[in-house]
Amino acid sequence: MAASPSTNPMSPRIATFTMEIGLESDLPTYSGGLGVLAGDTARGAADLGLPFVVVTLAHRAGYFTQTLDEAGQQQEGPDEWRPEDRLKPLEPRVQVQVEGRTVHLQAWEYTLEGHGGDQVPVYFLDSDLPENAAEDRRITDHLYGGDRRLRLQQEIVLGVGGVRLLRALGFDDLHTFHMNEGHSAFLTLELLQEAGGSAGMEGDELETVVEGVRRRCVFTTHTPVPAGHDRFHMELLNQVLGPDGTALLGALDLVEDGELNMTHVALRFARFTNGVALRHARLSREMFPGHTIHAITNGVHAETWTGEPLRRLFDRHIPGWREDPFLLRHAVALPLNEIQAAHREARQTLLDEVQRRTGRRLDPERLTMAFARRAAPYKRADLLASDPERLLEVARRGGGLQILYAGKAHPRDERGKTMIRRVVEASRALGDEVPLVYLEDYDMELGALLTAGADLWLNQPRKPLEASGTSGMKAALNGVPCLSILDGWWIEGHVEGVTGWAIDERWEDPVDDEAELEATLRKLEELILPLFHNEPEGWARIMRSAIALNGSHFHVRRMLQEYVDRAYTP
Repeated sequence: MAASPSTNPMSPRIATFTMEIGLESDLPTYSGGLGVLAGDTARGAADLGLPFVVVTLAHRAGYFTQTLDEAGQQQEGPDEWRPEDRLKPLEPRVQVQVEGRTVHLQAWEYTLEGHGGDQVPVYFLDSDLPENAAEDRRITDHLYGGDRRLRLQQEIVLGVGGVRLLRALGFDDLHTFHMNEGHSAFLTLELLQEAGGSAGMEGDELETVVEGVRRRCVFTTHTPVPAGHDRFHMELLNQVLGPDGTALLGALDLVEDGELNMTHVALRFARFTNGVALRHARLSREMFPGHTIHAITNGVHAETWTGEPLRRLFDRHIPGWREDPFLLRHAVALPLNEIQAAHREARQTLLDEVQRRTGRRLDPERLTMAFARRAAPYKRADLLASDPERLLEVARRGGGLQILYAGKAHPRDERGKTMIRRVVEASRALGDEVPLVYLEDYDMELGALLTAGADLWLNQPRKPLEASGTSGMKAALNGVPCLSILDGWWIEGHVEGVTGWAIDERWEDPVDDEAELEATLRKLEELILPLFHNEPEGWARIMRSAIALNGSHFHVRRMLQEYVDRAYTP
């Protein structure tokens, strides 16, 4: 393992750009895994002493709050907050051009402090200023809201405005600009223009300037399907970015079939590109032939996502784990009875919260299975709920089962909303024999309770669409084994019957919903429920292995050390 970057005098100064970030549960500047990963990365960078800064948008209107009616129909409400109440205002203002208008931007600072006292600042760009036109004041308001025009405006603010903010703050010695997804790829145009690049350059002259930008840029792609990569038509680009910007894109030969693919922009300018799991990197190379795409598997911030009872257990037996989660490999020696006692406490905390939120009192003696993820169709939250009669039979023979669901569907995602309704409908068919509760308004706080307090973590994505997934990593830190499709990180973390169970047999097999549902139910009936109810020590051994094998590896410290070794040092 490489030396800690905090002690490496050659470590560059790194700026990472992200459209969303999860820092606190009640700061609604995140929607799901991408944002929470960005927050975990910043925390890990502070712990490691990396010279790291983060740029994002203020999103005053947040994402949204979720309520469900009796039929499971999702209702969205505002989730507004005021940076003035939570963040430190910064003095310098910067400007960008949007549709020919000057848009003024201010910034707010949130500071993360690591174990050694090192700090990582997070800068939130905000267009809500009185000197801006009314429509421009709203540019940075909504996370993933609005139409393609608003998305393009936000990406100009993030990429171009972000670089200008860093320069205004005095960050002139940045060696690495890290683009998380293509949302921030316009930063490359700003760097190109800083270096004197223009649409009038041709051939070797232009390529020399491009190469200078490439030496400073790193790109991480998180999306394994073409539809998930932002594209903008030239007509819209001309209107919003302006003729100078589109002329430069044309000179760089980045416009294909009248469209600009932001991922192609990032790929053109990145010295290092990676996917977020081994399988995802392979898929990305297939999607973008001709590009070298490496694999750095995601990780989570161990201290943040380990529940309090397990934290105390680790503190007693594995001192130093908070600073160095690799030490969790020593969990192989944890007393089984202490693991069981800590988990009982975490489970009761979760069940108490379920009762507080819903009025339903669940049985701590039943196996509590959780499925909590963003309600996107490919994640298939409704797969298990599609055959409630068969699920009832499995629970009767297995000794008792209860299920917790949580997750928001994007306001415009009707398929995701339908999926939630189907789960709620199944809960009525299952009745009290297999209690199924869909918890509203999934956020970081609820996610932490679920990953710490569930007995089993269920994950059923439609392969190969799971780029990585991090919820199961959080569960593993708490000794909660996974029952999951072999996709994303689980291909790397799965050891059958040791860290959890695979629903399918091979990660390359074609998808078959019916077969995968039957495999899930069969694993529950034949292996998981009998083990949980009849062999508590055997179950505790699997919990211990999940911590020692998965918890000790799939954390953000390991992930960041890979970035330092392979990506961040030019």
